[in-house]
Amino acid sequence: MTTKLTISLVQMDCRLGDPEANFAAAAQSIAEAARRGSDLVLLPELWSTAYALDAAPALASALAIRPSDGGWFGRMAALAATHGLFVGGSLLEARHARYYNCFALYGPDGALHGAYRKVHLFRLMDEEKFLAPGEETVMVDMPWGKTGMAICYDLRFPELLRGYALAGARLMLLPAEWPHPRREHWRTLLRARAIENQCYVAACNRVGVTGNTAFFGASAIIDPWGEALVEAGEVETLLTVTVDLARVDDARRRIPVFEDRRADLY
Repeated sequence: MTTKLTISLVQMDCRLGDPEANFAAAAQSIAEAARRGSDLVLLPELWSTAYALDAAPALASALAIRPSDGGWFGRMAALAATHGLFVGGSLLEARHARYYNCFALYGPDGALHGAYRKVHLFRLMDEEKFLAPGEETVMVDMPWGKTGMAICYDLRFPELLRGYALAGARLMLLPAEWPHPRREHWRTLLRARAIENQCYVAACNRVGVTGNTAFFGASAIIDPWGEALVEAGEVETLLTVTVDLARVDDARRRIPVFEDRRADLY
């Protein structure tokens, strides 16, 4: 199992209800990430549509297993296959006559490696009015080790990421549309989840404005000691950094938090 992983975060301005424009922008960034030698590219939450939730019947598509399945997910899979790397991010999914905020992770061959449907819906953005909540957590076995999948508001629920860590996850991936004025919440919670779980947290947030809501970016990759290896400002950018997953094992040896837990008491 490899311990080195080069990750790129596509911090982009997601145009409301305009998947063609958003796909074109994402494709350009993914091509640049491939040129940089990235193994994994993470896009923001609902990166193809932004929060056009009321248009879900027109904009959502079925989850694709491979590029040939078509739809928006199939096109995302094709981006991964075209550039020979892993690509993850969330899209609107149509499933069993319901709509979901679905984080899909595709591999270099275009095959689906994991699909996580957001379990904690964010009332402040009216998600519960248009979307159904996911009913399961998703941790995937990747070439670099076990990886937990979460979306935006999930960051406020430490139980979710702790569950992944207890099951062996060394990396957490989190696409987001986290707005002003809660930038310091975002920054603090990313570090807290990394420190308490002694793992890497890679989080990609959007920038730009939709209606009266402004998004601040601050996409980041936090290491198991709570240090930001890379962190963006409030403009469109592509962040790239190589992480060493062996540092997770080192942190857990040095401070044996999981061994010292009193699960019998709480």
